[in-house]
Amino acid sequence: MAAEVMLMNEVESKAAQLGIDLSVDLNSIQLPPGENFGIVSDDEDVYLDDQLEFDSGFGNVIVVDNLPVVPREKFEKLEGVIRKIYSQIGVIKDDGLWMPTDPETKKTLGYCFIEYNTPQEAELAKEKTNGYKLDRSHIFAVNMFDDFDKYMRVPDEWAPPEIKPYTPGENLQKWLTDEKARDQFVIRAGTDTEVLWNDARQSKTELVYKRTYWTESFVQWSPLGTYLATVHRQGAAVWGGATTFNRLMRYAHPQVKLIDFSPGEKFLVTYSSHEPSNPRDANRVVINIFDVRTGKVMRDFKGSADEFSVGAGGVAGVSWPVFRWGGGKADKYFAKLGKNMISVYETDTFSLIDKKSLKVENVVDFSWSPTDPILALFVPELGGGNQPARVSLVQIPSKTELRQKNLFSVSDCKMYWQSNGDYLAVKADRYTKTKKSTYTGFELFRIKERDIPIEVLELDNKSDKIIAFAWEPKGHRFAVIHGDNPRPDISFYSMRTAHNTGRVSKLSTLKGKQANALFWSPGGRFIVLAGLKGFNGQLEFFSVDELETMATAEHFMATEIEWDPTGRFVATAVTSVHEMENGFNIWSFNGKLLYRILKDHFFQFLWRPRPPSFLTPEKEEEIARNLKKYSKKYEAEDQDVSMLLSEQDREKRRKLKEEWEKWVSEWKQTHEEENSERQKLRDGEASDEEEEYEAKEIEVEELLDVSEEVLPFED
Repeated sequence: MAAEVMLMNEVESKAAQLGIDLSVDLNSIQLPPGENFGIVSDDEDVYLDDQLEFDSGFGNVIVVDNLPVVPREKFEKLEGVIRKIYSQIGVIKDDGLWMPTDPETKKTLGYCFIEYNTPQEAELAKEKTNGYKLDRSHIFAVNMFDDFDKYMRVPDEWAPPEIKPYTPGENLQKWLTDEKARDQFVIRAGTDTEVLWNDARQSKTELVYKRTYWTESFVQWSPLGTYLATVHRQGAAVWGGATTFNRLMRYAHPQVKLIDFSPGEKFLVTYSSHEPSNPRDANRVVINIFDVRTGKVMRDFKGSADEFSVGAGGVAGVSWPVFRWGGGKADKYFAKLGKNMISVYETDTFSLIDKKSLKVENVVDFSWSPTDPILALFVPELGGGNQPARVSLVQIPSKTELRQKNLFSVSDCKMYWQSNGDYLAVKADRYTKTKKSTYTGFELFRIKERDIPIEVLELDNKSDKIIAFAWEPKGHRFAVIHGDNPRPDISFYSMRTAHNTGRVSKLSTLKGKQANALFWSPGGRFIVLAGLKGFNGQLEFFSVDELETMATAEHFMATEIEWDPTGRFVATAVTSVHEMENGFNIWSFNGKLLYRILKDHFFQFLWRPRPPSFLTPEKEEEIARNLKKYSKKYEAEDQDVSMLLSEQDREKRRKLKEEWEKWVSEWKQTHEEENSERQKLRDGEASDEEEEYEAKEIEVEELLDVSEEVLPFED
């Protein structure tokens, strides 16, 4: 303390020398108005913009109302009943159940507070027990403790909302009017996310928009290319535009892991999974369905992971997407698989159709037609083969069964819809008679034909393993990779031919190909036969119309292959799964490498989808017939670009030549300036020609060191 006094004395002495008055009248101090005294926080703009609601710290507390009012002698019994109900849902903290009493009558007040270990357990308790019927007179009303503050802030009198003036935003489809008819794509590399034009004529990219730390996990285009979604710890956001990607809407969902758009972009589904406080319990799953434009939660689903884990794959045992959309781009229906049922919801009310699920005993999989409200569902074999497996087609919303096919001795089944919903292929793996091995066949449904006829297709060699299957988009053909050896075969089939429109027929089989994946062009006709993983990125560009190979190539260690939405270009990429050669290549549809971009820590490449054309099928057919007439304009543009590129090449070569000639001139000048020095080194000889001199070797001996050493002499 003495040291502090001495130090203060020194300060006062110094202040006196400088003429500074240290006395302060506290009453004379006037602070700036406002809670922050005029000091704006770094987050003030964010707070004002988004009006964030901050956590009060009571997110793990619920309030249970409508409890029985009981005297002191029945207090423990009621507390035991409540604890038994709510401890099944989560772990209640020590002294975490409080049931207040009236200080005069000593009776309970009809409500209690329950504190869980985690907010997720509290939310689940609210979901599970709100409306729980203890007896006829007592139906629980459960709320989150944090909600009371929100309800208390509601004003007593209604006031009309403030009407904000309309400010027109950017046309979100403007990018489709690009004069060069280019397509966009998004890439993620390191901490940067970039949207780029594919300028194939110039054999390069053109930057549209770039942002660092734009997302915390991944980005995703909406199905029609209107929005780009980013994922963050607090939720998801969508951005749109042609050149300036402004944030259009945010969707609050803490710890969101996955997102999924409806086909027509009207709704966004978000998913999160939270670990329970008890390791023996399943993860807590939260799924929200948002209106994309308004950001409003239309419906939420909460429960344990076990409730959403029917089916295979996914995250933490949950198959993704949990909800599958049907009815085409109208976004009218969505459904999820449950135990012995399929729950189908309609988006007008976001409730079950007819207020009940579709009961199907032992159903294990289903898929929607891409264009019509038709469900295809699969039920496996039961009772050791006494009850065969079956595939059924069900019309929604009537839930009428349109067609059913029984399948015998089936071990596994997968369903593949053609993009127009014209055909459904069911790949069935069947046991042989000995049950020691399996073989594969296809059941082909002609959905648009009367009575939905079904055709059976078996490979020439029934024992061949099916490696890949893919329908031609908007077409009637499909491709199959089959075989067990390192170089399998690839067969092409058609659901109709010129001679027989009602029978499937084989078009061709390519023998011994290094391929294990099929990538059709969005417009059909062309396909990339790809050898990924073990085949190290082998590529074959194949014309199915001509049944001939257009080109073969390789993108070593390629992990991704994606056609652009027009079918003009193909992107192949090596993502950070591999540490070397990260980046992407852009190819023409016929296999010509246009350009290559290397990027360290490369994570994603996604073409921006295009919405369907407004042209009628008749108009598209007319354009195809008169393609030469329409192509003249673009051929002229291509020629102009080609001439520009040639001129640019000539200019580049001219500059290189000028640089070379300048360097030679400078070298000659230096050579002349050093001529006298060279003559001195040559003892006055002027010529620089080496042939005029005779090389002689002269040995020079030089004494470097002398030392004396006395050696003892021994007899």
